[in-house]
Amino acid sequence: MTLPTTGFGFDVIARDADARAGSFRTPRAVVETPCFMPVGTQATVKSLTPEEVSTTGARICLANTYHLWLRPGADLVERRGGLHRFMAWPHAILTDSGGYQVFSLAELRDLDDDGVTFRSHLDGTRHRLTPEESMRVQAMLGSDVAMVLDECPHGAAPRDVVEAAMRRTSHWARRCLSAPAREGQARFGIVQGGAHEDLRIAHLEDIAALGFDGVALGGFSVGESREEMHALVAALGPRMPADRPRYLMGVGTPQDLLAAVAAGLDLFDCVLPTRNGRNGQALTWHGRVNLRQARHREDDAPLDPSCTCPTCTTWSRAYLRHLFVSKEMLAPRLVSLHNLWLYGELMRRAREHIAAGDYGSWAAGVAEAMRAGDEIGG
Repeated sequence: MTLPTTGFGFDVIARDADARAGSFRTPRAVVETPCFMPVGTQATVKSLTPEEVSTTGARICLANTYHLWLRPGADLVERRGGLHRFMAWPHAILTDSGGYQVFSLAELRDLDDDGVTFRSHLDGTRHRLTPEESMRVQAMLGSDVAMVLDECPHGAAPRDVVEAAMRRTSHWARRCLSAPAREGQARFGIVQGGAHEDLRIAHLEDIAALGFDGVALGGFSVGESREEMHALVAALGPRMPADRPRYLMGVGTPQDLLAAVAAGLDLFDCVLPTRNGRNGQALTWHGRVNLRQARHREDDAPLDPSCTCPTCTTWSRAYLRHLFVSKEMLAPRLVSLHNLWLYGELMRRAREHIAAGDYGSWAAGVAEAMRAGDEIGG
């Protein structure tokens, strides 16, 4: 299938029940799906170079419109040749709309049907974000994929609040599509609806009919239980447009990704692998490893014996624990690299098992092994 925007395309290559493996092509990259997009909030994946991020298999990463708009400014990025040149990332970039960050600033913003006025978390200056402004800023940044501005209600919000957010998100989605488009930039719509399956389905039908280049599920991991989220994603995934990329925003753990892939989702992002890496938590095929625990003080084993990342093939748990205890800068770098490597390998193996037709049994085995060997619990 050829997407409406020049230079883009999406093809489903293999299916296993609802799970699917595909190829999302942008002017800058071929992204094999399902795939995980490392989060580069400030035009950088924290502590890692673009070359290091590339070694994990990532061919698309995410940058944050809100943060880059406020600092260093979209006009500066545009003068530097756009986001790709500015951050020296040669592959694809997806930018969010800035909406989630603004709506998380409940004490600093005023919301209306036209847009949202907010105070910067940096210096308190007032800014106005509308659907048109979000599209303008993302066009200046020059990302491959721009997300529409949406309203993200809390997972426990009352039904009437969720319905109001859906109506506003649909209204804003139409305005985003009417805004001037940048050549070579796709636009994805976002589905809201909270934890209400009927509202989610209704909003999906509305957003999917607008002709976006891709469709995303937003508003998850904002208060609902993991069981609720998995059930909703399982209900929604197969109903999403089959001829376009399907994106689950801001989710999540390896187990979350395995469940979402089974439901037919293609693209994922989350700060978890790098955030946990900075805090001394490694993600392995046998569960999470807490490097701050004393059990690793004299442990010569790698984080994961089956992992071929530079961290696991070079250093021991004992050494990594020493770095964290000593507060050395190398510590979060090495574990963040390992965690992103695991996510990249998880997605690569998922694609292989979808093609082989045994994704369900493989994913169940991986999830069980991660639960059984987890050091942290909860």
